[in-house]
Amino acid sequence: MPTEFPDDFSDEERALFTAYNIASDLAARCRQITDMKVSVSAQALEILVNTLMTEFWDQGFSQTEIRNAYAAAIADMNRYAAGQERRE
Repeated sequence: MPTEFPDDFSDEERALFTAYNIASDLAARCRQITDMKVSVSAQALEILVNTLMTEFWDQGFSQTEIRNAYAAAIADMNRYAAGQERRE
């Protein structure tokens, strides 16, 4: 089901918020797999992050762009998590 956006959203905003929703869905699916306690549960996050990296590569992003994006995300993690190890 497509997400509805306000009429005043630009095409760029629609694309960006659609991507945010996809990222949220991916994280939720990864949590689902992890909680299932199946053979890949322990590696689910690692497998999906690696797959995301290969998808970026397949879409034409450079190794440098991908590394910089992952490094920036890791660098921002403490601010976002407010020093907590895990969301409770």
